[in-house]
Amino acid sequence: MKMTAQGTVFKYGDNVDTDVIIPARYLNIADPKELASHAMEDIDTEFVKNVKPGDIIVANKNFGCGSSREHAPRVLKDNGVACVIAASFARIFYRNAINIGLPILESAEAAEAIAAGDTVSIDFGTGVITDETTGETFQALPFPEFIQNIIDNDGLLNSLKARGV
Repeated sequence: MKMTAQGTVFKYGDNVDTDVIIPARYLNIADPKELASHAMEDIDTEFVKNVKPGDIIVANKNFGCGSSREHAPRVLKDNGVACVIAASFARIFYRNAINIGLPILESAEAAEAIAAGDTVSIDFGTGVITDETTGETFQALPFPEFIQNIIDNDGLLNSLKARGV
């Protein structure tokens, strides 16, 4: 993974649950590309049409609450989302995102201040989030080395394979 990311922000509120990220009615789709084409459609019908590789989701509290489905972070990653920044995450979503190599950062200040459409850059090594549109910077905790290793290897399974486990 690159140690930095820069993209346009898609902004959401509190309690964006996994059924909004990928509605349950699509979970029987086996093709990952087709499944990803339904990401966020119940909350943002234009998301899949407008998201570009490297774009960033910013949300308020409890992003990824609801069921433990691993499909939720997967469809975001498959749509090219470089990072999700939120005030807080549901713990199971947090772990699922790390397990598939999707970087997520917690920063209540960034989540409150950053607006939809802003350009944001992230330095994953330092945890610094910069709103390039406003010039404001925010501090999130950088990933510990073991989590950075998982993300660098594009997920937990690849990380274990790289270690010979």
